[in-house]
Amino acid sequence: MDNLKEEMLKLDNQLCFSLYATAKEIIRRYKPLLDNFDITYTQYITLLVLWEKDGLKVKTLGERLYLDSGTLTPLLTKLESKGYILKKKDTKDSRETIVYLTDKGRKLKEKIVVVPATMGACVKLESDDFLLLQTLLRKVRSGLTGA
Repeated sequence: MDNLKEEMLKLDNQLCFSLYATAKEIIRRYKPLLDNFDITYTQYITLLVLWEKDGLKVKTLGERLYLDSGTLTPLLTKLESKGYILKKKDTKDSRETIVYLTDKGRKLKEKIVVVPATMGACVKLESDDFLLLQTLLRKVRSGLTGA
């Protein structure tokens, strides 16, 4: 096997491993911050979507978060038991469920605003580099999903 092929097969030269290891470390850093609010990372990103647009169908939430219903359903049940969301059947189509923030869920947004700033300090990227990384990651995701 020539040197180029050998280099291609090194773990540290794999895009998938770089993304995996980085994502794992970032989520690990979120944990103690989110523990202060008694929520998990997936609950946090679900709330982020609802803070952007309240009253979304479960299917839309799943698409936005790249989560299947097997993951999303128990997550929503847990958020509802904590009083952050309310699930209601769609009046136009009873097969659909719509997720709404409660007052408690809306108020959490005001408190949890410290999390992104704290995480930004952990990552230690200049704002230009942060924006470039976001752009590149969106390009990669778009290329993979065709969106």
